[in-house]
Amino acid sequence: MCGIVAYVGPRSCTSLLYQGLRKLEYRGYDSAGLSVLVDGQIEVVRAVGNMDSLEQELKGNGHAEARLGLGHTRWATHGRPSTENAHPHSDCSGKISIVLNGIIENYAGLRKELARQGHQFASETDAEVVAHLIEKHYHGDLLEAVRLTYADIAGHFAFCAIHSSHPEMIAGARKECPLLIGVGDGEIFVASAIPAFLSETRDVVIVGDEELFVATPGDVQILDLEKKRLEREITRVNWDVDAAEKGGYETFMRKEIFEQPDALVDTIAGRLPGGGQVVLEEMLIPDEVLAGIDKVYIVACGTSYHAGMVGRYVLENWARVAVELDIASEFRYREPVLSPATLVVGISQSGETADTLAAMRQARRMDARVLAITNIMGSQATRDANGVIYTRAGLEIGVAATKTHLAQIAAIHLLALKLAQVKGALDVNEIEGIASELKAVPALLRQYLKNESAAHEIAKRYYQQPFFLYLGRGVGLPVCLEGALKLKEISYIPTEAYAAGEMKHGPIALLDKGSPVVVVATDGHVYEKVVSNIEEVRARDAAVIAVATEGNEGIRAYSDDVMYVPATSEMLSPLVSVVPLQLLAYHIAQLKGCNVDQPRNLAKTVTVE
Repeated sequence: MCGIVAYVGPRSCTSLLYQGLRKLEYRGYDSAGLSVLVDGQIEVVRAVGNMDSLEQELKGNGHAEARLGLGHTRWATHGRPSTENAHPHSDCSGKISIVLNGIIENYAGLRKELARQGHQFASETDAEVVAHLIEKHYHGDLLEAVRLTYADIAGHFAFCAIHSSHPEMIAGARKECPLLIGVGDGEIFVASAIPAFLSETRDVVIVGDEELFVATPGDVQILDLEKKRLEREITRVNWDVDAAEKGGYETFMRKEIFEQPDALVDTIAGRLPGGGQVVLEEMLIPDEVLAGIDKVYIVACGTSYHAGMVGRYVLENWARVAVELDIASEFRYREPVLSPATLVVGISQSGETADTLAAMRQARRMDARVLAITNIMGSQATRDANGVIYTRAGLEIGVAATKTHLAQIAAIHLLALKLAQVKGALDVNEIEGIASELKAVPALLRQYLKNESAAHEIAKRYYQQPFFLYLGRGVGLPVCLEGALKLKEISYIPTEAYAAGEMKHGPIALLDKGSPVVVVATDGHVYEKVVSNIEEVRARDAAVIAVATEGNEGIRAYSDDVMYVPATSEMLSPLVSVVPLQLLAYHIAQLKGCNVDQPRNLAKTVTVE
């Protein structure tokens, strides 16, 4: 998740590009940069860190005459945050400059072939291959070079390119990642999100999926992959600035719930290349060491702990390895039995959670192998671990985690498949079958999120209730724990979550007539047991809200309300079943007038014990 901005027109563009990047800083802050055309030469300015770092680099740069340029703010996926890895990237000649949002899945093979042909690379990134491919295909026609480059690359991406021989042209392409064009008076802006140019123009043209574009000061053309011009209307945007930063959504939390399919795509991308292979480049723990792992400890806090609980089920089911799960703040004060054959997995969205870091360091002192699952490159967790699996969810503004949680679950699925592969617990065909289904989940979620009215209607019926109980079994248990946490965090309603089989051991005393009980009852080997627990709830006249698999009409006989989710295999079901619970909590909090983005007493990152 990165931010792109570009400009061509009559005005000096350095300040316009910089201000556009300021509006996109939420999309990435590992590094940032600009490239502008000055006196026939492309000049590049880059800096590691946030936009303040870039501002310092730009002081006194003498770029006042630039009328064409690109800008980028980076969320690192391939290559650590560094000046060399910051965008924009150039070709060997320095005549071409590109910025890219997304992931080039086949970059390794392309890079190897381009190097064989004599191209010299200056970064560790996947994006740099695009600049060299354009150089390879360029014979006087920048758009044609972009078109041929598009045909060479695989993945999901949006990119813009400029060439010193075309001082009034930006060309680019889009596949799945967002790209929009702002049309001004004799000038064109290109960006990955509307806030980048909203203060300059409200007239927008959308670049569609699998389309090319070419922009000059007086014109923008949208073309198909055969360079046939497509008719595209200009849309007038009436958002205020605050709404624009939220992408038109009413809150950041809602925006981030709807970004979850993209977070899953990005986290999975390039890691399941086919043939039953699992590629985790940053893991840095040799396969022969992984094959000898006889126990996995998962340590985490809060939402990350619930993702780890899903991991316990998945790792035991697929990799057939013993798993222990512990709250990091408890683990650090235990005397756990660890050895070099133990893998300790620390999960932290920020990579800076104090208790999780302490637990990871304790594990290193006891000679265990330590793996971090985190969303932030260069965070402390990455330095304290032997290896990393990065989630690629992008920056999450809302305090209550949503898309980072789903990305963590996906990362744990990848870890489980990797261990199953090296241990021989699953054969190639089994791994490939699971991989294919995992890759299909984002599309299922996109379709589901197009009609999420059920959660809203249910929320309207129950938002004034003083107490909720959540129940689940198997992989449904961590889902109900996470759903209950979301409701507590943002609506301040007292909520309990339990393993459904434990209800009769105490929690059932909390139920009264009409008490809302949310039950995760998706298809799986414990489904009949869950139905029996629902019967016990109904016998106390409580109201049952079930999360069930599409096509299960029988659940209606046991429930007052049902929220259906797409059908998946049991171990993948948490990726879909947690989403309606996020939405339910969100709508209840909205109806109660709570600030869902900044709930009271909470911080996004807990950096103290």
